Amino acid sequence: MTDNPGWTSPGSSEPADGAPPQAATAAATPGPSAPSAPEATAPQAPAAQPTAPQDGPQAPAAAPQDVPPPSQWGAPGQPAYGAYGGPGYGPGPGWGGRPPYGGHPGWGAPPSPKPGVIPLRPLGVGELLDGSFTTVRKYWRTTLALSLGFAAFTQTVETVLRWWAQQDGGAVADLVAALVPTVLQGVLGILLGGLLTIVVSKGVLGEQITVREAWQSARSQLGRLTGLTFLTFLIIVGVFAVAAVPPVLLAISNGTGPGVLLLAMLMALIAGGVAGYLGILFSLAPPALMLERQGVLTSLSRSRRLVRGSWWRIFGVHLLTSFILGVVSTVAVLPFLLVATVFGNSGAFDQLTGDKGADLNLLGLVVIGIGSTLVATVTIPVNAAVTVLLYIDRRIRREALDIELARAAGVSVAPPTGWAGPAAPGPASPGPTVPGQSTPPGA
Repeated sequence: MTDNPGWTSPGSSEPADGAPPQAATAAATPGPSAPSAPEATAPQAPAAQPTAPQDGPQAPAAAPQDVPPPSQWGAPGQPAYGAYGGPGYGPGPGWGGRPPYGGHPGWGAPPSPKPGVIPLRPLGVGELLDGSFTTVRKYWRTTLALSLGFAAFTQTVETVLRWWAQQDGGAVADLVAALVPTVLQGVLGILLGGLLTIVVSKGVLGEQITVREAWQSARSQLGRLTGLTFLTFLIIVGVFAVAAVPPVLLAISNGTGPGVLLLAMLMALIAGGVAGYLGILFSLAPPALMLERQGVLTSLSRSRRLVRGSWWRIFGVHLLTSFILGVVSTVAVLPFLLVATVFGNSGAFDQLTGDKGADLNLLGLVVIGIGSTLVATVTIPVNAAVTVLLYIDRRIRREALDIELARAAGVSVAPPTGWAGPAAPGPASPGPTVPGQSTPPGA
């Protein structure tokens, strides 16, 4: 198994959505057909010799021994095949006494291999979320250790700065208390996202990984990941800067008024839509950079190609994930806000609306900080895992990555269909075997 199994970007151009992946089609393409066996010819009986006519009535000629009619098929004493109650009437059970797949005998879809947290096939929305929570639960020593260290450090810095700003009461202190935690979370979040990407990729293969191993695997790409995050941030800021130009020019020429305000609101809505579109379009760039060892610009282009044709689906998954994690965070932090209120902090529940301007005593700040740390310890790795699994799902759909991952994990990918029961009784005629196709049992 290589150090980077299955994650290498394909060298050829990627297929369009709806076209079969190259790896899958190559495996399913039958080879040259073998020549068919010569048909057996029955020996012909010698022609009957003419006989002299005999006196008296002659017996009628015997009927030729052809195949009996369907009403006579089957063993004596049993209903005929196809008759009411016979073996061919109705769907019945599968061959060999097995229950047929989907209620019908014959071919059925076998289960996909699942060496790790997800099955190796295109994933549904529920499987994406389930795989994310399963990653955190199954690899909790690594994921929670990383996220707990990140959340505890950033929340400690934020709590200390908020307490200092409340004691100082100046505008500069408030600005520092607001900006420093944001910048710190952004910088450390880049590091944490890169490490969690490595952990999730190992979880897909069913491999264990420690924090030290994740660091050794990710550290060579962390500089590029920082540049990618900074470039994406500049692109989003640039969109809003361009949108602000028309209202500013109108205000300079005609002064402020209702028209300027209306134009500013319209441009803000347009800029928000464009920024949201670009955010989803480049959302798969970080896992592409970390797992494929790509550069910054190459990763942005890679994400654009992977997202193409599935923008709304990826947007919906991120929106659903944010909603679920928001509800979980609100419910989980409520007990800590209640405890802070008991200790004399009447504005503790204002934290739910994002208002951190209410003055809290030191005990209330510590209690809320502990609650926020515990919540972030769980929500951060889940959110990161969803992004990585979306990247894997898109590559499975477009590039048949599941075949490479199965090979790296040491499992076999089942063919698209499988045999639901043994072969029909009777001698089996050996035929040509086509590579890549399954053979029914007994053949």
